[in-house]
Amino acid sequence: MTLEQLRIFVAVAERQHLTRAADALHLSPSAVSAALRTLEQRYGTRLFDRVGRGIELTEIGRHFLPEAKQALAAAAAAELALTERGGALKGRLAVAASQTVSAYWLPRPMLRFHAAHPGVTLDLAIGNTETVTRAVRDGAADLGFIEGEIDEPALAARLVAADRLVIVTAPDHPWAAGPVPTPAELAAGRWILRERGSGTRSAFEASLRGDGLDPSALDIAMTLPSNEAILTALGAGPYAGVASERVAASALAAGRLRRIDYPLRPRPFRMLWHKERYRTRAARAFEALLPQAGEMEE
Repeated sequence: MTLEQLRIFVAVAERQHLTRAADALHLSPSAVSAALRTLEQRYGTRLFDRVGRGIELTEIGRHFLPEAKQALAAAAAAELALTERGGALKGRLAVAASQTVSAYWLPRPMLRFHAAHPGVTLDLAIGNTETVTRAVRDGAADLGFIEGEIDEPALAARLVAADRLVIVTAPDHPWAAGPVPTPAELAAGRWILRERGSGTRSAFEASLRGDGLDPSALDIAMTLPSNEAILTALGAGPYAGVASERVAASALAAGRLRRIDYPLRPRPFRMLWHKERYRTRAARAFEALLPQAGEMEE
């Protein structure tokens, strides 16, 4: 098995299309097809099903895909370890970040890093806490930035900032004019929340558990995949939602939404990296620009 075969397999698997993968790899479709056929014949298995004019991963192919990605990431890291030298930093730094972090906190550190190291290309992928954690674990990202807690033994984490969650509603919501709702009243409300796997959702649920409220008791009318979609939806009905104070600031200042003074526990922003993979000079330089524990940004 060669790295080129792995590279071709991953490209075809991600696109589910042989010709598009060939174009991305700057190879001919026949060369891509031959590489896959050789790989399948070498191990006596089928990685793809040819369905009409399309191509789909088999069950074995689906299990093999993350292993192939990790092998390619390890090979890239090994090459970096051999080729990095002194002098000006050059190359690429792959960063993955959850929505709130990427939109409201990470741009400033990225700009500081670019000013200090213009020879390094910063690539940013945006997801939720779960997908960012997976990207760092699998080697698709050198560094990850998330909200809240994770349980991933392969990764190390460091606090880089603090954040506050707030409950928000439309101005005419009953909670907006009344006293602070009790946990029981929270359970009786109707909610619009982020999807499971997001840092905002997990941090909110953890705060409710700390107040003795089971998050499964909430009446969730809708889940939406972005902070902006939630803030827009909250203005259109008798719902409550939760967002970072940073995210909600503009809507609150404009009077489109109201903050409910129910106290939610603060949550941390964390930087992630893999414990066992080689950490590039660029990754170490990016970390060096971040605030230390005693000077964390809010």
